[in-house]
Parts: sequence; structure tokens; C-alpha cells
Amino acid sequence: LRVVDSSSCRQRAEPNARISLPRARFAVCMAHRLLLARGLRLSRSARRYSVELAASPLVRSDGYIGGRWVAAAAKFPVQEPASGAELRRVSDCGPPECRQAVNAAYSAFCAWREVPAKERSILLRKWHDLMIQNKEELARIITAENGKPLKEAMGEILYSAGFVEWFSEEARRIYGDIISSALRDRRILVLKQPVGVAAIITPWNFPSAMITRKVAAALAVGCTVVVKPAEDTPLSALALAELADQAGIPAGVYNVVPCSREKAPSVGEALCSDPLVAKISFTGSTATGKILLQHAAGTVKRVSMELGGHAPFIVFDSADVDKAVAGALASKYRNSGQTCVCTNRFLVQKGIHDSFVKKLAQAIQRELHVGSGFQEGTTQGPLINERAVEKVERHVSDAVSKGAHIVTGGKRHSFGKNFFEPTLLSNVTTEMLCTQEETFGPLAPVIKFDTEDEAVSIANSTSVGLAGYFYSQDPAQIWRVAERLEVGMVGVNEGLISGVEAPFGGVKQSGLGREGSKYGIDEYLEIKYVCFGGL
Repeated sequence: LRVVDSSSCRQRAEPNARISLPRARFAVCMAHRLLLARGLRLSRSARRYSVELAASPLVRSDGYIGGRWVAAAAKFPVQEPASGAELRRVSDCGPPECRQAVNAAYSAFCAWREVPAKERSILLRKWHDLMIQNKEELARIITAENGKPLKEAMGEILYSAGFVEWFSEEARRIYGDIISSALRDRRILVLKQPVGVAAIITPWNFPSAMITRKVAAALAVGCTVVVKPAEDTPLSALALAELADQAGIPAGVYNVVPCSREKAPSVGEALCSDPLVAKISFTGSTATGKILLQHAAGTVKRVSMELGGHAPFIVFDSADVDKAVAGALASKYRNSGQTCVCTNRFLVQKGIHDSFVKKLAQAIQRELHVGSGFQEGTTQGPLINERAVEKVERHVSDAVSKGAHIVTGGKRHSFGKNFFEPTLLSNVTTEMLCTQEETFGPLAPVIKFDTEDEAVSIANSTSVGLAGYFYSQDPAQIWRVAERLEVGMVGVNEGLISGVEAPFGGVKQSGLGREGSKYGIDEYLEIKYVCFGGL
């Protein structure tokens, strides 16, 4: 017999329980009603937001090429992760549409590069202002297609708009240089010029911010772009195109070619091998990044990549445990663990280990609430699809089979097939999959360590190095560890480190180049040396 605990809506098996037939029937009836009600709530929610999206002028279904909405011969479905309901059918662009978009971008580049920096700055600022004016609608689009809680989606829109604002200001601060020459009759000048057409390939976990972090920098310096958004979340990219058009950004400067998962490889190859494309910017997995690098090598393109991470989170004995727990909660479970800088491995020193694990488990149970992203109070939405859930299950199963203990969570949540309980594992070792691969889900494995050298060695024992975090109140230790961690970004006593002003990027196989900050704009500029002689 399976009975349902209506307070938590979790099923539990009680094969030996003795229960009268009327009570059994009642239990089965109630279980059916609870699960049916939950399904109805999800389906009604999906239908309601599908209707709202259909009525929104920001929700578009076609590609955006050369300032026009262009329909492809086929369409692919965009689904709500929470319910699986179809939100929209979007044009499934292929290599022909890519070539059309690249040609439009190249034609526009010849004029856009000549537009004064101040005018480009003003247009970007208009785009930013429109994003802020429409922030509620843009956030709802993200929650519908990505699943993240509406509050997080609103935070992403503000973060996304912040990049447009930042680079609108940086557009006027692209400085050249004058270098003293060893010869009297010569002067050495250095110019910075836009590279040309940039192909922008973005992920689903931040469907708005990952676009503007790249596109705003490119447009600020005079480049034009072709955006290939993730197949799970194309609606945000198309909404940004609608607002760019309203802002007056010229036709061909910003182009979007959505495509299905089946066409993604051919579209990526088309963009990376087209001789008119001068620059590739990609955020995604390390495996896909390597494939795109091979495609780009044929024409020796400029490339910047933000690839996979495997972030360590180290808690030393000197740390403030309560602050470390708060930082861990923010770093691990934001967007249900689906961010590239999420903590993937917790390393906790033995003197503080038990206290940290106990307090983190209590915080998870107290503060994290699973549900639809549109429901008030939800902090943990669905994972993007069932494949993502299966990976978390595989990591948990592997860890438990090798001796790990489930402190809390550990299985799919009854809310729906794409939901997984926030999970904490203890007694974890480095032989387990969850410490060797990026989980990209709400799983926190905790490894106990003895010494600082041991912790740093474990943290650095991977082929990637995007972000790392540690908590300590020892000033000397803070300097040592910050310098020794082989990552591109370090959070010291802080679990959230992203900001438009800070350079974002990794080392080793976590990528090439930096995004955001004053350094991000250099990714779209070429340096030209001019020798002025005969003076």
C-alpha cells in the first residue's frame, strides 16, 4: 500500500502496514485527488501563462534577420519545464537562415562601425530603458520557458539590463594610445577598431543576461551580431530583439536565429565556419566549446568562451559557520543549482564539519521551497528538462552506492517529473561522480578535509577552473588560498560574486577571455598599429 502524507505531499511505502479496507480506499482516493489537483494546478498555470504570453507583444515566434521577422519552413516547440506544456512554436532556423543573418549583419557592420560612439551609446541606453519598462513581462517570459522562480527571473532582467547600461557608458571610453618612437621623424599610434560580425551562442540557464553580456559589448564598439539562443529558451532572445527594434537599433545590427536541438550542430558549424563572421562568443559546456573551436579554426576567428565549471566551496575551521551556511545556500541552490558558477563540491575542515552540515541541512529544510516559478514563495523551480533530473539522480545513486549519506532530499520531488528535492550528502569522497563532474542541479556533496594543503589540492584537481569560494577569518590564509586556487573568479566569505563591473571568466578548460567589466569590451576590438613617418 502507498499512502500520501498530505502535509508534504511526499509518497512513502509502507508494505507491512495494517489498515482497514475503508481506510485503504479513502487513502487511495485522497492520494489520487492530491496528485490530480497538483497536476491540474500545473496545467492550469501553464494554460494561463500560455494565454498571457500569446497576448504579449514581446513574445515572437519567428527569426529576426535584417530588421524583419522571418519565418522558417519548420517550427519547433518551446515547453514550460514545470508542466511540460507547450508555450509556443518557434521558427526552426537552419544554415540557410544563418547565412542570411550573417549577410545582413555584415552589410549593417559597414555603416554601424562609422556611427559615432556617443550615438551608439544613446541607442544602447534606450534599449536598456525599454528593458526596465518591460521588466515584469520579460521576467514572466523567463519563468515560463526556463522555470526559475519569478523573483529570480526579475533579478536576471535587472542584471541583464545592467550590462546594456554598463556598455552604453563604456562605448565612449574606447581609447587608443600614442607611443614614443626611437626615431625623430616617426610617431607611433595605436587604434582600437571593431572586429566585425560576431556570432553569439548562448545557454538556457540565463536566457537574457548571457545575451546582453555579450551583445551590449559588441554593439558598443561597433560590431554587429547574430545570436543563436538555446533551443529551450529562445523567447527571451526574440523579446530582446523586439525591444532593440523599438529602441531604434538599425536593421541588421542585432539578428536572432532560433533553432531546435536537432539543428543546433549544423547551425553552430555554419556560424563558426562562415568567412564573414570575425568573432565567436559562446557560453556552454566544455565539450561543445571544443567542437566550436575546431569549426572556428578553419578561418582563424577571434574566440571567447565561458565553459563548464566545477566550483569548490571551502569552509575552514576559522570560518563563521552561519555566514558560510548562508553563502552556501545562495551559491548552491540559486536557479535550482543550474548556474555555471554554482558550487559543485563542498570541502569542510574536520573541526567545523559536523556543525556546518547540521546547520546547512536545517537551512535547506527551512528556507528552500519547491514549486512552480509562478507560485509565490517558491525558491526552487524545476530543472530544465528530464535529462537534467536523470543526471542528478545518477550522481546521488553513485554517491550512495559508494558510501555517501543522504542528509536531506535525495530524490525527485512529487511536484512533477522535472523537480528534484534540494539534496545534501555527507561522507562524500573524491571517487564519486558528483565530485568529478558538474552536476548542474540541486545537489550539495560535502567532503571532510584535514589541512589547507589538502583542501587546495582537491579544489585544483580538475581540468576546469571557473569559480571558487572559501570562508575563513584568517587574513594570511585568505591571501594564500585566494592566490593558490586555480580559477578565474574567487569569492572570499561571499557566495554570490557576479556583477556587471567585474570580469567574468575562467582558466584551464573553463574558457577563454573575459566578459563584463572594462575588460569585456576588449574581446570585440582589434588593435591596429599606425606608424606615421616622414615628419
